[in-house]
Amino acid sequence: MSSSDDEYEIAVVGGGPAGLTAALYGARLGHETVLIDRGGGRAAMMADTHNVIGVTEETSGNEFLQTGREQVQSYGGAFERGFVTDVQRTDDGRFRLSTTDAELLADRVVLATGFSDERPDPPLPRTGKGLHYCLHCDAYMFVDEPVYVMGHGEAAAHVAMIMLNVTDDVDLLTRGEEPTWSDETAAQLEAHPIDIVREGVTGVENDPDSGWLEALEFEDGARREYRGGFPMYGSDYNTALAEGLGCDLTEGGEIDVDDHGRTSEDGVFAVGDVTPGHNQVPVAMGQGAKAGLAIHKEIREFPRSKEAIEADGPVGPDEVPAISPELMATAVAHEGHADGPREERIEADAETQTADDD
Repeated sequence: MSSSDDEYEIAVVGGGPAGLTAALYGARLGHETVLIDRGGGRAAMMADTHNVIGVTEETSGNEFLQTGREQVQSYGGAFERGFVTDVQRTDDGRFRLSTTDAELLADRVVLATGFSDERPDPPLPRTGKGLHYCLHCDAYMFVDEPVYVMGHGEAAAHVAMIMLNVTDDVDLLTRGEEPTWSDETAAQLEAHPIDIVREGVTGVENDPDSGWLEALEFEDGARREYRGGFPMYGSDYNTALAEGLGCDLTEGGEIDVDDHGRTSEDGVFAVGDVTPGHNQVPVAMGQGAKAGLAIHKEIREFPRSKEAIEADGPVGPDEVPAISPELMATAVAHEGHADGPREERIEADAETQTADDD
């Protein structure tokens, strides 16, 4: 596909860890790549980054994501701030993406649209300082501390029991709702030292200096001390674009994918929290990398297949390398290039491109 301002080989929708990694691999492997992100998302909510090797704890989610965007752009990937309202397959098998400001064409689409956590009704502790949505990220913070789990379904009951691996003080708060977990789960709960608190929450007490949760107040007048906890009310998966393209969904509502992020529709990939699996930054990054590699193998020019050689002949010297002039200029100017940034090569390429345009 010829490159222009609005035509790309790969379009990635969503700028979380999975989308950023897919875009990074696309650009670094020599494909015209655009990342379209509306901002926000679960990763942006992280006050600190946990469980990511090489990234220190004090790195905020926004700092982590900003660094990722800068990396993608450093390899020649384009970044667009916007909301993708529609994706349609064109007659020639490509994809037309409509955003709030423009339309783009791409050979492949990666959906990294994530999900939104269903939030319980207030009153609530402050997110990140007593209200937490990632059990495996944040359980470590509450070792040997009093914690709560909010909810009245299977997930809430099981998370409450899981938290006993790190603390002996766990309450399950149904907040006035009747439990919907199974009889088997009820029997399990009875065999674990968990208090089920059925009264509604009427107030929140925070430390005046740090803002961290100290206690919750209940309808019966009780005051219970907690350092934090986890609301378990389900997820709202952002699958509208995938459904519009005809992609299959799982029974749980995620986009159904294979081990490399391929959906049921050719040319459409999905990665990260919108797909089944653990909702973890390192997992999302791995999914983005695998999808990026799979797309590269699908669309790279060489090796030319036996059938193509029979039809079009051998590869000529004027056909290589397959990387576009724009991405070549970026690569030879990059600090990670084998010969270092080659300014004279960059200037020569720019002059050649100008001459071709004229």
